[in-house]
Amino acid sequence: MRIGELARRAGVSTRALRYYEEQGLLRPDRRPSGYRDYGEQALTTVRHIRLLLSAGLGTAVIAEILPCVPDDTTVLAPTCPELLDGLAGERARITASMQRLAAARDILDALIATGTPPADRELAATAGGAGRGAGQEM
Repeated sequence: MRIGELARRAGVSTRALRYYEEQGLLRPDRRPSGYRDYGEQALTTVRHIRLLLSAGLGTAVIAEILPCVPDDTTVLAPTCPELLDGLAGERARITASMQRLAAARDILDALIATGTPPADRELAATAGGAGRGAGQEM
């Protein structure tokens, strides 16, 4: 099938398909006219690429994973257990990003609610209590 048909069937742009090819994720045959010719397997490959992109993985990681996703029913082929450590690392990276974003959201919530960030409230409370330390009269 030609690039336009694959794009339509996969629900992606032709530009995305060209990008996947540029990244080594798709390898179409070429007709004598120079047009790309995609087999039916390309549709499954594009679906896998989209799924892995939505999981937050970059194209370099996806290029390593794609050979280990042989069909629509197998998540990772048993011959590729070494990828599990890499996927766990990607998951840890995403979790850390989520924690940073949650902390930023909490600060914004505090600013919106009170006009004072939580760290400043804690400093003010600590400074108020520290002024009444041992040896100081009230």
